[in-house]
Amino acid sequence: MFTNRCLVTLCCLALIGGNVLADDASDPKKAFLTSEEAGPVFAVQGEYSGTIKTGDTDVKLGVQVIAEGSNKLAWVAYIGGLPGDGWDGNPPLRGTGEANGSTGLLKGETGQGEIKNGSLVISHDGKVSLGELAKVTRVSTTMGRKPPEGAIVLFDGTTADHFENGMMSEDQLLMPGATSKEKFGSFEMHLEFMLSFMPNARGQARSNSGCYMQGRYEVQMLDSFGLTGENNECGGIYETRKPNVNMCFPPLSWQTYDVEYHAATFDADGKKTADAWITVKHNGVLIHEKVKLPRATRAAPLAEGPEDGPIYLQNHGGDPLRYRNIWVKPIAAG
Repeated sequence: MFTNRCLVTLCCLALIGGNVLADDASDPKKAFLTSEEAGPVFAVQGEYSGTIKTGDTDVKLGVQVIAEGSNKLAWVAYIGGLPGDGWDGNPPLRGTGEANGSTGLLKGETGQGEIKNGSLVISHDGKVSLGELAKVTRVSTTMGRKPPEGAIVLFDGTTADHFENGMMSEDQLLMPGATSKEKFGSFEMHLEFMLSFMPNARGQARSNSGCYMQGRYEVQMLDSFGLTGENNECGGIYETRKPNVNMCFPPLSWQTYDVEYHAATFDADGKKTADAWITVKHNGVLIHEKVKLPRATRAAPLAEGPEDGPIYLQNHGGDPLRYRNIWVKPIAAG
């Protein structure tokens, strides 16, 4: 594996020169909710997967290409495949590039990757083609999950009446800033969300929201496609624990959270006797397993307590993102 990795690093992509380009300051709040509005660079951004040849060895490779505004690109290459689809877990390779309309060029010290017509061709010294990766659109294995018996459907596209401040978009999707009228103790939950495309924004300003269990503990939502996967990025338990793997799909992709949450317990005097805990799957991949939640998230709507609490979908700075297919099934504490 080490030999293959070295070959890939030195001879295949050879795209290791340079860091991600500096932030583009033009219109950082500009957000797109459809691919038609997003422009041609959106066709370049995304995930690419396939096999390249290093000597006599075939190596599976996954590459994520990220739009960074002003036709700048960043790329991340994963040996073994994309996150959740074969990546070997070693630090990925990173670099920069640029878009020209609906084509792109990924740059490196001794090689390049050319994006055109839905494929990424990787070459060495601009002469020797090492392989071609196809653009892929992944779909969560839990997408469209149906509510089981006993579940409460909070949103199915017909009404936002289950939420305080619930507002629907023209295309019948739930908007941020909504708090469920129903309150819950321990539960299972399924939620689908779509992050907006904000190529000029960075970090916490890039399609930021969060889902708060009982209005207390936040699982972050953020366009962290291609980032390292920290506790304040998509799938992170905010300021508590980063996800096992960054499973964030590209913006404008529908994504899923599937949660098992067990509420904290308190004695008769209101003293906490056991922390809440949570298990989370992001796009069908386990990213947290029975993680204890030692305190409420900073700035959460509710402090810790024995009372049931709502599902709260945060409105963070007005970033436009959308939700659909939300249901919660109460379960016994444990």
